[in-house]
Amino acid sequence: MTTAGTAGLPQQRRILRTEIPGPRSRERQAARDTHVAAGLGQTMPVFVERAGGAVVVDVDGNHLVDLASGIAVTAVGASHPHVVRRIREQAERFTHTCFLVTQYDGFVEVAAALNRITPGSHEKRTALFSTGAEAVENAVKIARVATGRPAVVVLGNAYHGRTLMTMTMTAKVAPYKDGFGPFAPEVYRAPAPYPYRWQGGPERCAEEAAEALRDLVETQIGGHRVAAIVLEPIQGEGGFIVPPPGYLPRVRELADRHGIVFVADEVQTGLGRTGDMFACDREGVVPDLITTAKALGGGMPIAAVTGSAEVMDAVPPGGLGGTFAGNPVSCAAALATLEVIEQERLVERARDIEALALPRLRALAGPQSCVGEARGRGAMLAVEFVRPGSRTPNPEAARAVAAACHRQGVLVLVCGTYGNVLRLLPPLVIEPQLLDDALSVIEEAVRAR
Repeated sequence: MTTAGTAGLPQQRRILRTEIPGPRSRERQAARDTHVAAGLGQTMPVFVERAGGAVVVDVDGNHLVDLASGIAVTAVGASHPHVVRRIREQAERFTHTCFLVTQYDGFVEVAAALNRITPGSHEKRTALFSTGAEAVENAVKIARVATGRPAVVVLGNAYHGRTLMTMTMTAKVAPYKDGFGPFAPEVYRAPAPYPYRWQGGPERCAEEAAEALRDLVETQIGGHRVAAIVLEPIQGEGGFIVPPPGYLPRVRELADRHGIVFVADEVQTGLGRTGDMFACDREGVVPDLITTAKALGGGMPIAAVTGSAEVMDAVPPGGLGGTFAGNPVSCAAALATLEVIEQERLVERARDIEALALPRLRALAGPQSCVGEARGRGAMLAVEFVRPGSRTPNPEAARAVAAACHRQGVLVLVCGTYGNVLRLLPPLVIEPQLLDDALSVIEEAVRAR
């Protein structure tokens, strides 16, 4: 049991002083129901008092294992002391000026760091924003100005955000799009390479999915009209779908053939989560633009678009920005986070998480099991639930397993186009014994189905 780098919290599950949710959380839930808009969903109805490393403590004193990381945000662990220290130091100096009004070093330093670590050795520029959706939307704006073209191509099962443009780019209707139309024009969708569900079989998935994308671009839209192809190198909300080897290089080739800007949405996959600094690195694919957010701020809101100087500088001064874009406190947190990722070798630790967890998750699958497939890369892992003996999605099993884990103090998330995928996003600093304990809870919950 270790407390270093964990805000002083022992890294262990303590079950449980109360049932979950406990009485204090239930009291606060009543206030939430009175004052907060119903459209804001919730995963686990507990209120948090403290968090550190991979442990969350609720207001009833229950110590929960965090396998969600605030949806991939606290990759360096909750409240990492180095991040907290840098936030405090910056907040004492100034909390805001707006970089578009009076400038500050932190913004430039974050841009320089991202220019250094993102894929490719070419000259780059970076623009900072506040959220992942904002970064993706600005990547589309940049691509349209750089190419003078209107069309944007995305994939099935995609998730890119909740703004009008990124909601349009997102595939799943409920709850993200239902009732919110009309949607943005000139967004086109190609089939996503989903090896587990590819009709031609996983061995043909890369080639056939790339061919479907090529057909959409060249014969249905016209390559000369496409500004950008935007994709997640590993799909997140769609079900943690890992594309087959060879698919991303084919997309890169297609984009090059038609002068299309290739945008990698690494909001969830970036900064070590998948066992590489960026998921594109696994096959040596260099995008024209890459978006980051989530893990970048160590818990503070900050996002970025990084890309080739030629493409980024196509937008004239005043075309990009935002009042809170690259807030100085968030920049301080981002610089500290990037230092922790490199100094604590968290990319390698993500691979260690995969080595420990993925074999155990795969052992849950079988012909008569409700687990159809376990998959993922690094610390981005998932279990897809099906009706035993078939590939029919089984969202009820996913929800039931998640609820059982929650009752035992393990925080997990459900995702997937069909709502049938349990996703694990542990902090990259999670200790092996704590992860082992959480996996045992998951195994018990699955085998009880």
